[in-house]
Amino acid sequence: MKRTLGVCYYPEHWPEAQWAEDAARMAELGLTWVRIGEFAWSRIEPVPGRYDWAWLDRAIETLGAAGLKVVLGTPTATPPRWMLDRHPDMLAVDAQGRTRGFGSRRHYCFSHRGYRHESARIVTALAERYGRNPHIAAWQTDNEYGCHDTVLSYSDAALKAFRDWLAQRYQSTEALNRAWGNIFWSMEYSSFDDIGLPNLTVTEANPAHVMAFRRFASDEVVGYNRLQTDIIRKFSDAPIAHNYMGRITEFDHFATGADLDIASWDAYPLGFLSDRLEVTPEHKRRFVRQGDPDFQAFHHDLYRAVGRGRWWIMEQQPGPVNWAPWNADPLPGMARLWAWEAFAHGAEAVCYFRWRQAPFAQEQMHAGLLRPDSAPAQAFHEAGEVAKELAAMPDVDAARADVALVFDYASAWAWQTQPQGQDFDYFRLAFSFYRGLRRLGLNIDILPPDCGDLGNYKLVLAPGIATLSAPLLNALARHNGASLVGPRSNAKTVEFATPVPLPPNLPGLAATVARVESLPPDVPVPLDLGGNFLHWREKLETEGTVVERSTDGWPALVAAGGLHYLAGWPDETALDRILTTLCDARGILVDPLPEGLRRRDSGTHRFWFNYNAVPVERGEVTIPAAGVYWEKLD
Repeated sequence: MKRTLGVCYYPEHWPEAQWAEDAARMAELGLTWVRIGEFAWSRIEPVPGRYDWAWLDRAIETLGAAGLKVVLGTPTATPPRWMLDRHPDMLAVDAQGRTRGFGSRRHYCFSHRGYRHESARIVTALAERYGRNPHIAAWQTDNEYGCHDTVLSYSDAALKAFRDWLAQRYQSTEALNRAWGNIFWSMEYSSFDDIGLPNLTVTEANPAHVMAFRRFASDEVVGYNRLQTDIIRKFSDAPIAHNYMGRITEFDHFATGADLDIASWDAYPLGFLSDRLEVTPEHKRRFVRQGDPDFQAFHHDLYRAVGRGRWWIMEQQPGPVNWAPWNADPLPGMARLWAWEAFAHGAEAVCYFRWRQAPFAQEQMHAGLLRPDSAPAQAFHEAGEVAKELAAMPDVDAARADVALVFDYASAWAWQTQPQGQDFDYFRLAFSFYRGLRRLGLNIDILPPDCGDLGNYKLVLAPGIATLSAPLLNALARHNGASLVGPRSNAKTVEFATPVPLPPNLPGLAATVARVESLPPDVPVPLDLGGNFLHWREKLETEGTVVERSTDGWPALVAAGGLHYLAGWPDETALDRILTTLCDARGILVDPLPEGLRRRDSGTHRFWFNYNAVPVERGEVTIPAAGVYWEKLD
């Protein structure tokens, strides 16, 4: 499939006389896609029941006439102010019981049935009008589910829907009481109507109650998205996407993606480095204008899995953003590097956000390809360079990896519910393993937690999976390659109880977690072969093969055939050694890389990405600062 570029555009923000000129400049730059409409509800329906389609008709026609393909977004992330007069209780409520009001975006509760009806109504009207429009080549549902902490709502609507969800799941309060262990602290219920939401309790709520609420909240997002996709498909054959965000784990993206054709995500490398990563101050200083060398790649591979091979970047950072604690300007070349790294991971399209920087409202400090005065910004020229390079290059297809990482959204909920140590975070753990593989120069595939076939992967990693699914356990038992499970894997039942037999209870592995401890930052556990356990450590009783021990004598890594269990959270030194040993044993060639240099093989090319602010030598090649280099594979 040919790889393409696009941009996000808001015709309602600009004089109509400017649209044709904008469209012509986009096409001349080499762009293919234009996303519009996802925030335009107040202009589409200025008063209840009265639609104004004329301006949107003309905008779509103008863009299409310039040869551009339109991604049409449903506008449900920004209901108009009049919507609150019709549904004053539609707003989400935070965990402290405070209503989250109108005046920005994402101001709705997923559980409010009245708002769902309104969403179905506007999506139906939009799909009826544009479902067969020749310029509408793709759809986007809503915008950034979960952004601004909007999945968990403690509203009356959520309470009612949660009670209904519990009744369907458990059928009786007796079954619920048994599943949750409500005999503890006399928490037993005699009616589903007695069950509240797990907030504002005197001390921590029952973790089984919290976990059930997290599953319910995720299901609400899945159901709300399905409501929209079912409507669109009645009127259109164009593919449907949603734009996920970086490090958003509040809902199951695999489950949501099952109803979509394309997974996309919004990539803001500098904002994410400043806002969403636990790294040292030195690391942030080194990459402040480039972004973390692995964070984008992780999400590329994650959403390639969520999209079952089809994925885009719907919003790519072009310059400084406006929402992070600090908002640096990208080094020259980074807008090009970020795009090419996405294409090397198999992206079909990379769309920059946005065409022109807005001179008003909340995002006026967020850069675009154009400045507010319409002069080109730095990324404008880099996008044009990428467009020319794409035109000269054959299709870039993702290559199958030798190594896979299992990622599980429910485990993120589980360890937020009961972290046991304040710095135990599932995403952070999984990402550290992914980063370790990237440091060794490897391609990685990401797999869902219910994967029942590990195929020909030579090495599979599954760190921190709270409850290993039956399909995955069976796949691990059948797997001919090596696997590395743990720490804290299989430590909870689905209902958030400690299982007996005790964890990890892996097929063929005679090992039991006897005790666990969370480790303060200044209390590492050294390992005999070097490096340490940080954050988390388990004391294993085992009759199996002990591969490594901690210096206090406890087994740190045990094995039965190709199946390995790691009894702690390794630092970089320990993880690099363990991964290298496993790769060497399975014939996986590793290529340890200097800091900031990363490699990715596509089906036809080897790509090198230099995230450093200085050139890097690789063999006989000098890769410039913020530079990309590729070579044809034999």
